[in-house]
Amino acid sequence: MAAVRTSGKPVATLFDPLRIGGFALKNRVAVAPMTRVSATEAGQATARMADYYAGFAEGGFGLVITEGLYTDRSWSQGYLYQSGLSDDAQRDAWRPVVDRVHAGGACFVAQLMHAGALSQGNRFRAGTRAPSAVQPTGQQMTFYRGTGAYALPDAMSVAEIKDVVAGFASAAVLAREAGFDGVEIHGANGYLLDQFLSEGVNVRTDGYGGEVSNRLRLTLEVVDAVRSAVGADFAVGVRSSQGKVNDFAHKWRGISEAIEVYTLLGQAPVDDIHTTEFKAWEPAFGEGDSLAALAKRHSGRPVLANGSLQDPARAIEMLSTHGADMVTLGRGALANDDWPNRVATGEGGLVDFDSRILSPLADLQNADRTVARIKGASEFARRP
Repeated sequence: MAAVRTSGKPVATLFDPLRIGGFALKNRVAVAPMTRVSATEAGQATARMADYYAGFAEGGFGLVITEGLYTDRSWSQGYLYQSGLSDDAQRDAWRPVVDRVHAGGACFVAQLMHAGALSQGNRFRAGTRAPSAVQPTGQQMTFYRGTGAYALPDAMSVAEIKDVVAGFASAAVLAREAGFDGVEIHGANGYLLDQFLSEGVNVRTDGYGGEVSNRLRLTLEVVDAVRSAVGADFAVGVRSSQGKVNDFAHKWRGISEAIEVYTLLGQAPVDDIHTTEFKAWEPAFGEGDSLAALAKRHSGRPVLANGSLQDPARAIEMLSTHGADMVTLGRGALANDDWPNRVATGEGGLVDFDSRILSPLADLQNADRTVARIKGASEFARRP
C-alpha cells in the first residue's frame, strides 16, 4: 500500500500487519472495549450486538475487543443487561457474533471483567465484594442504570479471591470455545483487579496487600490461571490504567511504581498490555514518558494504547514516538465504525463523536435513536 498522508504525516504504519500471540492482525487499529449494556437480562449477546461488532470489522478495524464480560455467577457482574461468559448459554450466544466479526475480516478478543466494589447491577447477588471494606469514591453511572453512591463492599475472604481466579479461567475457556481469538483480562479502570492494585482502596495486611507485588498478586494469579486453562496458542492480554471510572484523576505513586507493575507483567505469560489514559500521548507523571511508553520499555510486550486517539495524527504519534504497537479507539470508533477504511483511502472526513450516543443510556437502542435523529436533522437541513 502506498503511504497515505494525513496532516502532512505518512500513515502507512497504521496499516502494517502485526502478530500478537497466536493470531495475525491485518493492521494496527483496534476497537477499544466499551460497555454497552445491551445484552439480554440473562447476559446473552443479541443479533443487534452482532450487527454492532460486525460493523467495526467491515469498517476495516484489524482487532475488535468486546465490552467487559462478567466471569462468574456470584459477584463479578457490574451492570444490568451486561454481557457475560459465565455459562454455556452465554458462550453459545457469542458464537454468531464471533462468526460475523471474523467474516468481516477482524480478529475478536473477549474482555473479561470483575466489577468488584463498582458493581451497580448484579442479578446473582445483593451487595458487593472488594479487597477491603472501603467506600468507593464517586457516584454510580446513570448511563449504566445506576443511581446514588456505590454500596460499601465487604472485604473478600481468601476463599472468595480463589473463586475470582477460577471464574476468570472458566470464562477464558468459554471464550475459546465460542471462537474468540483471545481474551483481555481487565485490570484497569477501577474494577476488581485494579482495586487490589490501588493503595487506599486495598488496605489488606495479608499477602494481597501492602507492597506493589502483593497488590498485583491477584492479577498475576488470574493471568497464570487463564494461561493454564487456554494453553499457549490462545492470546492473553491485560488492560492497565491509572485513572478509574469513578476517579479519573487517580495516579500511581510515581514512575517507580509503574516500572515495577510493568516489569512484573512482562514476566507473566501475557501476549500484550493494553494501556489507557485520557490522553494517551501525555506524560504519565507530569513529565517524561507516557504510560504506553513505560509499559513498552519495562514489560517488553506488545502494547496497545488507548486514549483520545481518534485524530489519525495522534494515532501515528503513539506508534512512532511512544512505542505503541497498536492503537485502540473508543469514541472515535463509535462515531466512525469505518475509521480505518476512511483513513486508508483518504475519502471523506471523520465524524466528531456525539455524546448523545451514550446518554441517557449507553445502550445500542439509545445509540440507534440518536443516530436516526442526527440523520433526520441533517436531511431536514438540506431541504430547499
